[in-house]
Amino acid sequence: MYGRKASQLVKELTGGEKGQLKAFNDDLFNQVIKECSSHHVGLQALFRNMQEEGLDIQTTRNADFYGALIHHLSLTRNKRCLMAYMYNRAEVIRSLKWKLGRVLPNELVTKLSNSEKEYFKGYSAALDAYMNEMNLDLTVDMVPPKDPYIQVRVLDDIGEVLLTDRSANLARYSMHFLKRTDAEQYICQGLMEELLS
Repeated sequence: MYGRKASQLVKELTGGEKGQLKAFNDDLFNQVIKECSSHHVGLQALFRNMQEEGLDIQTTRNADFYGALIHHLSLTRNKRCLMAYMYNRAEVIRSLKWKLGRVLPNELVTKLSNSEKEYFKGYSAALDAYMNEMNLDLTVDMVPPKDPYIQVRVLDDIGEVLLTDRSANLARYSMHFLKRTDAEQYICQGLMEELLS
């Protein structure tokens, strides 16, 4: 049945948690593209038949016309499903930049296609260039803080780092009182956690 594979692709989006990525389904994606190609070939063949018979494509309503209509509608539906699949994945990928920063964890990288990896790099580079030009980091303080300083516990040995106002040795399980802007990148990467009082 036409369009079944494309609808399975879209169902993958609704099957998972919102904002979470499943591995890119190369196999099903390529099958839908092949189906689109076969619809395109079928559509052209039916139009050619009508032209060879000397029929006007705009006004003729015969079996070839309705066959071409089915191919056209199936092709359009498949394209819309492919676009929805890619657009929704691109939205999640853009949100990952805001949540996790410049570097994605390996478990997420393995779920991306090559074109999605390039998209993330390009989006990150464009956002970083804008922030550098404006001299403003837009990825910190997504929610306005009550206090510019927070208490954190280091979960993994980070080592000696240079913060905005001093240098600090961020050893595993050590606790620090840091500026939120300094700690935010490490919290997003899972290297430290904020201690809530």
